[in-house]
Amino acid sequence: MPDKPTLEQVLLTADGPVATVTLNRPEQRNPLSATMLRDLAAAFRWCRDEQEVRVVVLTGAGRVFCAGADLTSFDGEMSGLERYRSRDLFVELFVLMAELGKPIVGRINGHALAGGLGLACACDILVAVDTATFGTPEINVGIWPMMIQAILIRNIPRKVLLEMEMLGDRWTALRLQSLGVINQVVPHEQLDATVREITDSLARKSPVALRLGRDSFYRQEDMGFRAALHYLHGQFLLVSQTEDSREGIKAFFEKREPDFKGK
Repeated sequence: MPDKPTLEQVLLTADGPVATVTLNRPEQRNPLSATMLRDLAAAFRWCRDEQEVRVVVLTGAGRVFCAGADLTSFDGEMSGLERYRSRDLFVELFVLMAELGKPIVGRINGHALAGGLGLACACDILVAVDTATFGTPEINVGIWPMMIQAILIRNIPRKVLLEMEMLGDRWTALRLQSLGVINQVVPHEQLDATVREITDSLARKSPVALRLGRDSFYRQEDMGFRAALHYLHGQFLLVSQTEDSREGIKAFFEKREPDFKGK
């Protein structure tokens, strides 16, 4: 088991096959400072490399999931070139999350705004409290959500996203659920039980099938139609040759639960 990284602004815990990554600056509403982004990347790399971890939960400490980028932390006395390079941390994190090879469940415990909305949308499944709001308020201070737009356009309908980006208003969790952006919206007292139900189910699935399937999902969405069909044909051949595939089919015919080994 690789040693857990030393983190300043993120908590990393593991309970059996489920790891939880928690943004941990609740007094400041969990802003995405440079340190926070580096900590998140380090935590996700550990989750990726730890074989016992099958599912990752991403959440925030306190009453807010994430209020967005910490502008003072990023700008301060930075030169223009330093400020430009600091944005690479967003790129690194979002690529890492997309290529993690393990499902990420977003436990959205409160408001997810600006970069926080991008972080939420980078998860595979979202469970949000019914009091949470979501939005891209950058336009209200004369900027645009450039660093998260590639994530948002892959999760939010075009006209809806343009309205969010251009007006900068907040949207309720139920409204985004009706558009397919959020999977489940629950009262706060049901949040942990709902997330646990999902993670328990995911942890019982074949890790290799989840990895190959999740990778194929994110890779094929940027391909042309014919290229995607050929790519997925090859990926189907690959997943059907795994030990887990054989075990799953055998268990089906034997009317029992499969014992997946991740091979």
